[in-house]
Amino acid sequence: MKKILMTLLSLIMVVAMVASCTPSTPPEQPTDAPTTQAPVETEPGGEEPTEPVVEPTEPAGKVYNVVNLVNGTLGDRSFFDSAEAGLAELAAAGRITYRTIEMGGDDEDQPKWLSTLYEVSESGDYDLIICGTYQMPDYLNEVAAEYPDQKYLIYDSAGDGDNIVNINYKQNDMGYLVGVFAAAMTLETDLDNINDESVVGFVGGVDSPVINDFLYGFLLGAQYSNADIKVDTRYVNSYVDPARAKELALSMINDNNCDIIWGVSGNSGNGAAEAALETGKAWFIGVDSDQELTLSKELAAITLTSGLKNIGNSIVWFFDELDAGREHYGEDILLGIPEGGVGIVTDKNFDKYATDEIKALVEEVMEGIVNGTIEVPTAIGDTSGAAERLRDSLQP
Repeated sequence: MKKILMTLLSLIMVVAMVASCTPSTPPEQPTDAPTTQAPVETEPGGEEPTEPVVEPTEPAGKVYNVVNLVNGTLGDRSFFDSAEAGLAELAAAGRITYRTIEMGGDDEDQPKWLSTLYEVSESGDYDLIICGTYQMPDYLNEVAAEYPDQKYLIYDSAGDGDNIVNINYKQNDMGYLVGVFAAAMTLETDLDNINDESVVGFVGGVDSPVINDFLYGFLLGAQYSNADIKVDTRYVNSYVDPARAKELALSMINDNNCDIIWGVSGNSGNGAAEAALETGKAWFIGVDSDQELTLSKELAAITLTSGLKNIGNSIVWFFDELDAGREHYGEDILLGIPEGGVGIVTDKNFDKYATDEIKALVEEVMEGIVNGTIEVPTAIGDTSGAAERLRDSLQP
């Protein structure tokens, strides 16, 4: 009997040991559970797993190769420099590679504009060819028609083709803001360099629709804030002749008592700033970029503000659109205050010298343009001659 009992006990123990070594069935995973696993943590000094979990990353966007054709020179401290700044920002972010070609801005340089356009288009090296200003459309249209698969962007003007995107700006809105500010500031006779006459000045590059669009807004804005305002308007007939702009500005200051001059003439406009500094009887307003940051220390000190045509921002905007899958080739794009296309500098000297009332006035006008309660007409496409008539009527 004892042998039988011992045998039964042995069998029971074996069965128990086998049962304890059998793995349990794992619970079913829910069907909607995420499949990405969290990284496995190890104790300090422990070994890392042989196959670490790698988190998924967003695919890198396309890096575009771009060439920027400047029908002038860099260093204008406004128009071309603004475009260059936008491209440099994109390159720093790794979104583009680019090359800038300065083609010169004099009459004898113009044949080079066309030949350079042909050269870069023929190369096939570039995803996008960029150029700008009212002087380039005829050249661009000719070349773009020959290379229908090449993409082009022109700013501050317009070409004609399904492979061209035209980016333009509401410079009339910007001019309105600057006019409101300038005509209000000329009443602040307690400020150095401001005289008793309500006369401000405008030095334009060329008597053209784009420049007169700035001017039209400027004239209307000036009338908004100062019913007695006079505006001395002159044209340099060049964007690269600061000596001529200085000559004109000296006459405006000394002969007509202009105490604030807006220079809308590229590199030429710097000559108007020099005239204001040299006489000690006027202030300057810059254009296209914040010229307090780019002019010499002495010229920046007499620059009250700058009207901003943000060429660089608009180029960044375009690449944002491309990366979002929205191509605009064959379209006319118009960027204003809401899109950051235009504006006015409101810090530094503006903040230092403008009264609280003038600051509030500029802000009120800016909001009015954005919400549509203030509508500024444009000189572009206008055949009525309204801008020219207003210009002539406000001459001192």
